[in-house]
Amino acid sequence: MTETSTGPAWHLVGDWFDTCKCAIPCPCTFAQPPTEGDCDGVLAWHIREGHYGDVRLDGLNVLMLGSFIGNVWAGTHTDAYAAVFLDERADDQQRAALGTIFGGEAGGWPQQFGQTFGAEVRGMDVAPITIEIDDDLGSWSAEIPGRVTARAEALTGPTTPQGARVQVHNAPGAEVGPGQIATWGTATTDQADAFGFNWDRTGRSSKHFPFDWSGPD
Repeated sequence: MTETSTGPAWHLVGDWFDTCKCAIPCPCTFAQPPTEGDCDGVLAWHIREGHYGDVRLDGLNVLMLGSFIGNVWAGTHTDAYAAVFLDERADDQQRAALGTIFGGEAGGWPQQFGQTFGAEVRGMDVAPITIEIDDDLGSWSAEIPGRVTARAEALTGPTTPQGARVQVHNAPGAEVGPGQIATWGTATTDQADAFGFNWDRTGRSSKHFPFDWSGPD
């Protein structure tokens, strides 16, 4: 049974991307088990435009570190953990709104994904989150100084036309929900050291999705 949520109407439009330990392309997006059976990585959201009731959320960022074992989409995964960072530029009302939406309490896709992932939250903090995304999706990056750095460049190869992007439509395991297009990349930097999450690697999978969410339905 799906929980129903009540509260003010909300809508967020923006960009999401990840960097993770899987080989390119990450099998999780195809609803398959991770490359090595388990996965950990950085998930970053940039809100281009958004509101929660009368509270504007334009330009704010959210970042999460996550890990799990098994196939999330098959409901067979275990040991799911997360840590969440909210944008330090947000005021108290904005932080409360972000916490409500991304915590799944406001319904919509974040609630559905949260129920699927079912992670134990190791910690939450307010931090300076810098997210940069090229208009042409040539590269994307996120950073919390001293704690998280995730940078990626668009995937290309000998038969990819110059300037073209490697994309997937109708992904069976889209982390932002149905109907969005995945653009694949290669992680050039993927580092984390916070709340028990610790890794430093390069050359693994990354992907960008736009997102368009609303609630409380």
